[in-house]
Amino acid sequence: MNLSFFDQFASPCLLGIPLILLSMLFPALLLPSPNNRWITNRLSTLQLWLFHLITKQLMIPLNKNGHKWALILTSLMVLLLTINLPGLLPYTFTPTTQLSMNMALAFPLWLATLLTGLRNQPSIALGHLLPEGTPTPLIPALILIETTSLLIRPLALGVRLTANLTAGHLLIQLISTATTVLLPIMPTVSLLTALILFLLTILEVAVAMIQAYVFVLLLSLYLQENI
Repeated sequence: MNLSFFDQFASPCLLGIPLILLSMLFPALLLPSPNNRWITNRLSTLQLWLFHLITKQLMIPLNKNGHKWALILTSLMVLLLTINLPGLLPYTFTPTTQLSMNMALAFPLWLATLLTGLRNQPSIALGHLLPEGTPTPLIPALILIETTSLLIRPLALGVRLTANLTAGHLLIQLISTATTVLLPIMPTVSLLTALILFLLTILEVAVAMIQAYVFVLLLSLYLQENI
């Protein structure tokens, strides 16, 4: 029983071929593609409004030099949304519950922000490792602590996204299993559990959107420190 709860996080396979790539690309196929017509349908208008809203929110912490990253950050936000939200549907797979994928997204982008800072303003980027006014005996320890906190950022990004989505999916499966088991024994308790399951599902929809926003927002804050 315990192993079956974690089976949902195993990548589905067909004829021995992992379908994780298909589960990542399929949600994007549901988005309408913009065209050059003056009048578009409501779905395309909603899509453009959502992209504009996401880009505006992500560019608020950044100065003018950081606006070059608008396409990358907005695309990452839309990718995470289109993966997290359909993953809450029954008989689906959520690739962002895999730490390997989240680290593959977090590490290169974090490294790009770090290299940008070292290239554009090396003295300021290295100055973050030692706060101003530090007593001389504490300098080696603070440099080691700040370096560790800097290097652990991509791990924190990947683990945060993985842990939140994994915990939500496990709670949903546990409560849904309890609802099914209690239905023939205690129908009243089963209905109460089903209500909790419904509320938890709404919460997980919010968590899926918030975690995608937090992931990209933290990357934009790391970028702001280095430009």
